[in-house]
Amino acid sequence: MDIPWYSLLIPLSVFIFFLRQCFFTTSHNQKKLPPSPRKIPILGNLLQLGSHPHRSIHKLSQKYGPVMLLHLGSKPVLVASSADAARDIMKTHDLVWLNRPKSGIADRLLYGSKDVAFSPYGEYWRKIKSITVLHLLSNKRVLSFCYILEEEISNMIEKIGQECDSSSSAINLRDHFCSVTSNIISRVALGRKYNEVNESGTNAKETIEKLLSLLGAFNIGDYFPWLEWVNRINGLDTKVEKVAKELDTFLESVFEEHVSRDENREYRVDEIKDFVDVLLEIQNEKVTGFPLQRDSLKAILVDSFAAGTDTTYTALEWTMTELLRHPRAMEKLQNEVRGLVPGKAEIKEDDLGNRQYLKAVIKESLRLHPPLPLLLPRESMEDVKLLGYHIPAKTQVVINAWSIGRDPLVWENPEEFRPERFLNSDINVRGLNFELIPFGAGRRGCPGITFAITVNELALARIVHKFDFALPKGIEEEELYMTESTGITISRKSPLLAIATPSSN
Repeated sequence: MDIPWYSLLIPLSVFIFFLRQCFFTTSHNQKKLPPSPRKIPILGNLLQLGSHPHRSIHKLSQKYGPVMLLHLGSKPVLVASSADAARDIMKTHDLVWLNRPKSGIADRLLYGSKDVAFSPYGEYWRKIKSITVLHLLSNKRVLSFCYILEEEISNMIEKIGQECDSSSSAINLRDHFCSVTSNIISRVALGRKYNEVNESGTNAKETIEKLLSLLGAFNIGDYFPWLEWVNRINGLDTKVEKVAKELDTFLESVFEEHVSRDENREYRVDEIKDFVDVLLEIQNEKVTGFPLQRDSLKAILVDSFAAGTDTTYTALEWTMTELLRHPRAMEKLQNEVRGLVPGKAEIKEDDLGNRQYLKAVIKESLRLHPPLPLLLPRESMEDVKLLGYHIPAKTQVVINAWSIGRDPLVWENPEEFRPERFLNSDINVRGLNFELIPFGAGRRGCPGITFAITVNELALARIVHKFDFALPKGIEEEELYMTESTGITISRKSPLLAIATPSSN
């Protein structure tokens, strides 16, 4: 009896698999690869990541070292958990690690990854990065719209004061921090606030929140391409399509509003243009040297709006959380900022230049609670050596900023909140010191550092200047709920509640 041809497929496949494993192992044994935890077939180390990957990876790195190779499905993923490894990646070999691995969700939400954060390395990325740095987020531009920061933070202070007058119950600081950062970025980027459902029927704030949630979601197709169809079954594809449509509808209405408004408008010499105006001007003047399509403008705008809002209010909330847990640090900060402006009603941005303890508090908070504990992944464009290990081309790398901030070889008593450690230190958060990299570093570092730090410093200084804070009755400092959320940005799982009392100073 003839044997059906397809019955030979299974033994043939097994033979090819073992043949491939033999050759693969032989070739790579000659090169020193980073250590790896034991993995299971097909899934690799995926199940070891858990719901808080930055913490799970931190524990694994304590066993396997600061450079570790994980296997997530079909993808090798390098994890760097030390300042030396981060320096090697983002400084010594920065050019090798400039690419981004492909993200199916980012492609669909960000117009084919045409934004700065997720765009693959190449001429297009260099051009839009230059636009963002020079025209949107330079030091000069940030200073030009400080009046917006001051106005919106004053509005927040007024609202907190009204809540204090009308109720003795705890206030939700997260709501206030989220609202003030959203209002600032809306005015700076879009020209006005977009808090409610707009004319297109889209709630911008809710849409951005859903966008960020999806960017942090696990996309099975990125690691198991042959299982991409699962996203149609589990509903992820439907969610992505819905948010992409909502986002595009909102952004299109914003651009159309600016185009129709600006047709017959003449700007004053001293008038500050918002990001949309600047992007449209760049597009019309064709200063990039290549056609800048509307989709590119939208993607750049989403970066500035989404990333700036979420990470900034998250950093503020964690900072206030630590100050409430450490009343002596709160008192020391209040004494500093209240000595800034004797006889003046408001603290201005230019009053903050030499406020060392204020800056130390923010650095210490970012060390313990970087809003993005796992920096956005990079991908090697060629074979490279990393701290003596061979890293093949096309290897993803994830840098654990959270783990680096808790390295006992760098930080004394790393789990303690001690702003004083920065008072006689030159370490800053701008990507020059790899012991503290909440914003990343190198060419792929966050271009919005100046903006984020300016908002954080001014908002924190003003709120502790105007109010005294205490935890709600019955909650002690050591009992304050510190559980983290899940997602691409790690905030508190529950909003921060506090009793605010107007200061008599």
